Amino acid sequence: MVENIKVIKRDGKKVDFDGTKIALAIKKGFDSINEESNKKYTENDVNKVYNLVINQIMALELDKIKIEEIQDMIEEKLRDENYLDVFKSFSEYRERRAQSRRIFLEEKKQHKFLKALEDLTLKTSSNENENNTPLELMVDYGSTVSREFAKAYIVKKKVAELQESGEIHIHDLNFMPLGTTTTSQINLLSLFDEGFKTKNICIREPQNIMSYSALAVIAITLNQKEQHGCQSIPAFDYYMAPGVLKTFKKQFQETINDILAYTDLDKFAAINGIEREIERLETIKFDIAIFDKYSRESEQLKRVFRIAYESTLKKLEKAVVQAVEAFVHNINTIDSRGIKSKLYPSINIGTDISPEGRLITDKILDAIDYDSMSPVVIFKVKEGINFNKEDPNYDLYKKAIDVSSRRLYPNFSFLDSTYNKKFYVRNNPDREVAYNTMNMRVMDNIIDDDRAIASKRGLISYTTINLPRIGIKNNNNQSDNYESFFNELEEKMDIIKDQLLDRFEKQGNKKVHEFPFLIGEGILLDGERAKPEDKIRKVIKQSSMGIGFLGLEECLIALTGYTRTQNKQTKKLGLKIIDFMRNKVNEYSTKYNLNFVLIGVDDKKVSEEFMALDKAIYGKLEKITDKELYTESFYIPEGEKLEEKIEIESPYHELTNGGHIINLRLEEKNPEAVEAILKELKEKNVGYASVN
Repeated sequence: MVENIKVIKRDGKKVDFDGTKIALAIKKGFDSINEESNKKYTENDVNKVYNLVINQIMALELDKIKIEEIQDMIEEKLRDENYLDVFKSFSEYRERRAQSRRIFLEEKKQHKFLKALEDLTLKTSSNENENNTPLELMVDYGSTVSREFAKAYIVKKKVAELQESGEIHIHDLNFMPLGTTTTSQINLLSLFDEGFKTKNICIREPQNIMSYSALAVIAITLNQKEQHGCQSIPAFDYYMAPGVLKTFKKQFQETINDILAYTDLDKFAAINGIEREIERLETIKFDIAIFDKYSRESEQLKRVFRIAYESTLKKLEKAVVQAVEAFVHNINTIDSRGIKSKLYPSINIGTDISPEGRLITDKILDAIDYDSMSPVVIFKVKEGINFNKEDPNYDLYKKAIDVSSRRLYPNFSFLDSTYNKKFYVRNNPDREVAYNTMNMRVMDNIIDDDRAIASKRGLISYTTINLPRIGIKNNNNQSDNYESFFNELEEKMDIIKDQLLDRFEKQGNKKVHEFPFLIGEGILLDGERAKPEDKIRKVIKQSSMGIGFLGLEECLIALTGYTRTQNKQTKKLGLKIIDFMRNKVNEYSTKYNLNFVLIGVDDKKVSEEFMALDKAIYGKLEKITDKELYTESFYIPEGEKLEEKIEIESPYHELTNGGHIINLRLEEKNPEAVEAILKELKEKNVGYASVN
């Protein structure tokens, strides 16, 4: 058995045999040829060579073997099987690595840096990066070094090995040395009310809707420079509404003055009284008769007020249209970090029933009724607010459905789902659950129930588990309780928990002055009270740390041989697995008094990475590794009946308190069909949905 063999490393140390590392080495050899030519080797070729090497090692019946001997075997099998180009590449690679080790006197960590930079340099000399500017390539160099530094010096050896082998994925590992956090939910209202500072200037409270729009983009951009994930605005309609009212007041006063001056009636009007009355207005919709008392019984003046009011409402609509369109345009064109990376924030709308908030929502829906990719617009659905025909914002809900039936967005979140409704307080946008671009949800707060709010909190970091790998490794379990599977799952979760805690401590030891906007300007709770030299731990601890997963479907197939649509027991097992994971994160939250959450991860890149590694190790396993990527999160594959998809996936939303979504593809996408589906999703206790 190869498991009993010890591998002698170059420094003389003995370690347990790990076939995964052999598979990875072989895969890298084939990948190097695929990158340099049009010749496309598959995972079948990798698996073929891997099995030949493993069989040879087993046939030797050794209790120990040198790593150079294993590499010699790889070369031998590549040559024997006529993979001559791969053999040449692998041999040359070994020689370059040997030279590097000699140069760095066997300093492995330095060697890894050199390898990573060498790989990047070779790519930049090819056509792969022909569209990158020199400055963008410099960022790639920095990112590469940072990632390798994190693996060599920051994360523990066991964690780094799990990352390399594809058992877990630490998201944004390249940002770990910087101590940045992932996401935040920005309260624009509190930011605007007090004004804020940039690096060079102080920005006062905005006085019109165009300034609100411009400063919203600036706030998102500044915050993005201090975080590595996407930004979310949890109540965009509420936050922008005061800008609408301010604009109306100014325009109304100007219009009245212009008409009075033109008609020569200004001498008869009580100008000071009119100005005070306008300043007292709390909404743009009111009975214009309140101004009659300033007309001095003049019917002409009364008519002036009415004409001015109607004219101002038209001007206001145009101003809001321009402001909202400018916001969308700037979000789609401004780089988030000065180069290469665009802004992809999310904005949540739909529940502000004030005339000002309704106007913002209405014009945002108009603005995205084009080919806009950003922002991700999320319409919050709530009975009594917009869901039923008698609700004040039902017309906006219908419009959102209409836009969604033609375009990519909006998505829809459901505030009446049991796990969202418990936080809801009417007319308090902080107590409305909000989602973001990455489908993340930050609301629960074990530290302080009174601060279980949507704004000024975020995701500190998260790491994803490769569920199919655990399923494949434990598919020989004959008992119904799948004990070995759950044991390994618990082991992996404990490792990730420790990794997240380690990362949190390093992040928490950063100083406030290192994050002058995110912390210094109070984007996160209590940041505004912190001093420049304070550590940020007390601030970021109100946010969440996530343990994610994907590939539940393939994991279940590996364990049972069935999909959830084929077998009731498999369906139950899926819920049992995720319920187990949720209970574990709850335990972590209680034990450490920190907000651990469970995330159903929707990330195609990570799914592809996990699949490629597993295919190289295990070959093509029917319905598991015989495709390009794993099914993300808890989803069932595309192509299943819509009714089955909703029935199977909906219960997982309550379990994944850190993030979830159901993605539905309608054959006939029209407003009536979309509304019917949304009604069904609400009844099924779904939290967040995309209907395309």
